[in-house]
Amino acid sequence: MNLRAAVRWLALAGIAALAGCASSDKPPPTPLETVEPRIAGRQVWASSVGRVGFPLVPAAHGGVFYVASGDGEVLALQADNGTVLWRASAGGALSAGVGSDGRFTSVVTRGNEVVTFDGGRELWRKRLPSSVVTPPLVAGERVFVMGVDRAVHAFDALDGRRLWLLQRPGDALTLAQAGVIAAFRNTLLVGQGARLAGVDPVRGNVLWEVPMASPRGTNEVERLADLVGPAVRIGNLVCARAFQSAVACADASRGALTWSRNVGGIQAVGGDARHLVGADASDRLTAWRIATGDVAWTSEKLLFRGLSGATVVGPVVAFGDVEGQVHFLSIETGETQLRLPTDGTPVAGTPVLSGTTLLVVTQKGGLFAFRPN
Repeated sequence: MNLRAAVRWLALAGIAALAGCASSDKPPPTPLETVEPRIAGRQVWASSVGRVGFPLVPAAHGGVFYVASGDGEVLALQADNGTVLWRASAGGALSAGVGSDGRFTSVVTRGNEVVTFDGGRELWRKRLPSSVVTPPLVAGERVFVMGVDRAVHAFDALDGRRLWLLQRPGDALTLAQAGVIAAFRNTLLVGQGARLAGVDPVRGNVLWEVPMASPRGTNEVERLADLVGPAVRIGNLVCARAFQSAVACADASRGALTWSRNVGGIQAVGGDARHLVGADASDRLTAWRIATGDVAWTSEKLLFRGLSGATVVGPVVAFGDVEGQVHFLSIETGETQLRLPTDGTPVAGTPVLSGTTLLVVTQKGGLFAFRPN
């Protein structure tokens, strides 16, 4: 991927936004091999939401999927059968979403408004001073929002009252792609460039920081290494990709780096107790041993297929691609176990798991629920 072609400058704010993975000189997707299914699996339901034109990261909580369309429609669907539980509108096009704790659900509009619902009923909206592409985190009756300027805002989920603001000096260039904001025990985890920071969720002060990558390059674009969400939590370990720079795991209980490996790539990694898996900028797949960071296997079967972030479902890891295919690979060996189609348009974001049901969202707005066995 031509990295200079993958970012654009916003003159007013001085912020870089990802314009897309494709460039005119990128090779065509590798033709797919015929796959003989090695595991059972099927589509269990399908639905639709309006076209997705923003970095959508759906949420899953308590057997419910929360999704949104680019024009601001927000849906809650029963994970096992796709039944719509409630439907609401944010009143404008979205730039980020969705965050939910099962009761409160939050999205952010292109007008920089955080909009929070309670069971489909709008509770409040608050305007932010910068744009947002990372979905809010809703936890502990609080809504945490991170802007593209890396400032973190905390609101009371009940009434939208601002609780605190964490704003630190940062780089002029940041990534307009969903970053890392997550909960670990009683600590809020946020990506601050290439660093993972542990923050007190009550007061907003930084407790510790871990450098997940050591950015290299001759200019700001090449040194751009923001952490890409969603992160993977495995026990005390929190693992994530640093954009175009590295994959790494940190011990969030100690605020210490466990390992980091220099590797390109722009999409989120997935993992289980044994392996961390992700695609590089050419969609070459690599699995690293979670304990050591050593390479367990690599695969070039899906080169240049515009792979999504990775999600682990039991013994397989799932990726969507630019043609709407969903690939299920053995997390132990990398061998393809199953392939299932969607609607032929690119898979948007990282697939989301609820129990044994995997939700895949396409750019056309297709919602496809799969259950590999």
